[in-house]
Amino acid sequence: MTGPLLLGVRHHGPGSARAVRAALEAARPRAVLIEGPPEGDALVALAADEAMRPPVALLATVVDDPARAAFWPMAEFSPEWVAIRWGLERGAQVRFIDLPAAHSLAVEKESAEEGGARVDPLGTLAEAAGYDDPERWWEDVVEHRDAAADPRAPFAALGEAMAVLRETYGDGGHGIDLVREAYMRQQLRASIREFGDQVAVVCGAWHVPALAGKFTVAADRALLKGLPKVKAELTWVPWTHRRLARRSGYGAGIDSPGWYGHLFSAPDRPIERWMTKVAGLLRAEDRQVSSAHVIEAVRLAGTLAALRGRPLPGLAETTDAVRAVMCEGSDVPLGLIRDRLIVGEVLGEVPDAAPAVPLQRDLARAQRSLRLKPEALERELELDLRKDTDAGRSRLLHRLRLLGIGWGEQTQARSTGTFRENWGLRWEPELSVRVAEAGVWGTTVLAAATAKAGSEAAAATALGEITSLAERCLLAELPDALPVVMRALADRAALDTDVAHLAQALPALARTLRYGDVRGTTTAGLTEVAAGLAERICVGLPPACAALDADGAAEMRTHLDGVHTAIGLLADAEAGGLRERWSAVLGRLASRDTVPGIIRGRAVRLLLDDGRIENEDAARHMNLALSPGTPPADAAAWIEGFVGGASGGGMLLVHDERLLGLVDGWLTSVAPDAFTDVLPLLRRTFAAYEAGVRRTLGELVRRGPAVRSGSGDAAVPGFGSGLDAARADAVLPLIALLLGRDGSSDPDGMDSLGRPDGLDDSNCLAGVGD
Repeated sequence: MTGPLLLGVRHHGPGSARAVRAALEAARPRAVLIEGPPEGDALVALAADEAMRPPVALLATVVDDPARAAFWPMAEFSPEWVAIRWGLERGAQVRFIDLPAAHSLAVEKESAEEGGARVDPLGTLAEAAGYDDPERWWEDVVEHRDAAADPRAPFAALGEAMAVLRETYGDGGHGIDLVREAYMRQQLRASIREFGDQVAVVCGAWHVPALAGKFTVAADRALLKGLPKVKAELTWVPWTHRRLARRSGYGAGIDSPGWYGHLFSAPDRPIERWMTKVAGLLRAEDRQVSSAHVIEAVRLAGTLAALRGRPLPGLAETTDAVRAVMCEGSDVPLGLIRDRLIVGEVLGEVPDAAPAVPLQRDLARAQRSLRLKPEALERELELDLRKDTDAGRSRLLHRLRLLGIGWGEQTQARSTGTFRENWGLRWEPELSVRVAEAGVWGTTVLAAATAKAGSEAAAATALGEITSLAERCLLAELPDALPVVMRALADRAALDTDVAHLAQALPALARTLRYGDVRGTTTAGLTEVAAGLAERICVGLPPACAALDADGAAEMRTHLDGVHTAIGLLADAEAGGLRERWSAVLGRLASRDTVPGIIRGRAVRLLLDDGRIENEDAARHMNLALSPGTPPADAAAWIEGFVGGASGGGMLLVHDERLLGLVDGWLTSVAPDAFTDVLPLLRRTFAAYEAGVRRTLGELVRRGPAVRSGSGDAAVPGFGSGLDAARADAVLPLIALLLGRDGSSDPDGMDSLGRPDGLDDSNCLAGVGD
């Protein structure tokens, strides 16, 4: 080496990574300097650990404010990672030379507020070369380059191109880069004094002109003077290919991390191996893909590359070939290929020896003991709370949610029982920051969740917030936090007189009592609070429902449903006859003219569903609500309350002809000008029904009301009032054929009763059973 070797790279480019490895092998420097925070020097040795599997990232957080963090991601095909591994394997000194995290985190807000357009170096060079796609240009000039050529040639050419860009655009809108480059030059000078010219620098190609140019020490010191500083901590954390993608918002991201990883790791014939991966994925999804498809797709990709004047097939050619050959021209399967292969769902791993806050270590122990491994690919998890392991998983996930660590999101369980839970899990790299933030609450997940719950209870101002917190504490099984939350709940409930607040709080309390029974958790004191809230709601709800506007009535209708469900969850022994008092409240709401129609209709529906009134009583209430003297808007609101929403109102109309007839009769009598006003409300009501229910209602209305037979029985809509014997007999020959009767004993195959020969009631039933 005749001077420091400056290797300007694309941060996540497999071509750059291969070239870096070849250049380092040729030069054999004694020191490798890498763009990154110098505080990471103490963590470099962990890269040689067998448990370290990229993609990973250096995570820097402010000690006093863990939410302020920065990442330096590296994948297997990142030049920086290749340089680190080469230096460790060859015994060279490996150091980071970028601006320390203590400074970069402190000036992060200032750099984020910088204005002006920023230059995209690769985009500018691609445009100058006549390309409309920077990724395609990069593939042609770097990724498809002959590996046997001079390893330093691409770095020299790229450095020259960047020098022209820097002369034209200066810092390119990245003002903080001038400070970073001043610090890099200082570290480079120090390394040259220590190792002579046996130094190699691996950094972004944009910075090479600044490191190769002539700058005075005094000028660099002036740029670095007075930089703000914070206390920062660094560690390694797992990363994902998805977070390496540009669409995730990562500034140095790439479009296709999975594709680049394949290009870097494939020992030979990368296109053939890629097509094989694609075929395997599609076959796993039950698509008909054979080896002939793979052969034809490889051939087509090569042909497309030749037609487009490219040295080798790139991602565009392989994608077009896959679409045409394996996907039959459809873009739908390509979405799966993009997510699973082109971007990828790889999650890295870091060794246990990596620095971590105590909370992170406790979480890792819990994950191992519960066999709940973090994964980048989203997956569904169904838990049976009667099993110890599943109950432990549920507790952990609920505690993490309380701490703001959204590893899992609870989804709708397939079973209606309370002993099952469904979760959707996906580990994102940002959750490592959330764990560091939550570390201020405690050193274990249990202690941190307990402390966080107590703090939230003390800070809560609304009754609904405290009842929701009580429910979360129960689900997370925080016995030490529940007494604190219960005291806050009792104090707030005694002071709150707003019926809407009380109605909003009761459902969470009822669920808490219910889940307490399932999980065997002590809920002493909750029953008394819940019963007290319910009593106050029964007293205050009727006056609170009077003279409400449309928005207030819609909100109160929601509270009405919640209270009704909550009272249904409370056992009679605990509620002391509360159901009867609640039914009386619903009866008063249904009969008061001062109550908005949507609430009156809903009250009647709830009474009908509970069996407190008969269909005749419901029809009477509807008849009154839809009488000619009622304003059309009020009548439409009553209908929305009675049959609207996801409460099965459509099926009620399907099975109760009289109620459907009342609605139909009222609707046809509405005046044309009023109909225009009530149409949006009615459309919203009936649009919530399933398509099959709407279709059935339409058929019933088209057929008209059912006629009644002489016996007084209503005929099924669309059918006659009596049995047509001649038409019924016409099916008998077909039944005989199905049951294997040939009808040989009688010319017409029938006995004296008009049945197929040998077919009596018993063997007819047996035949149907067969």
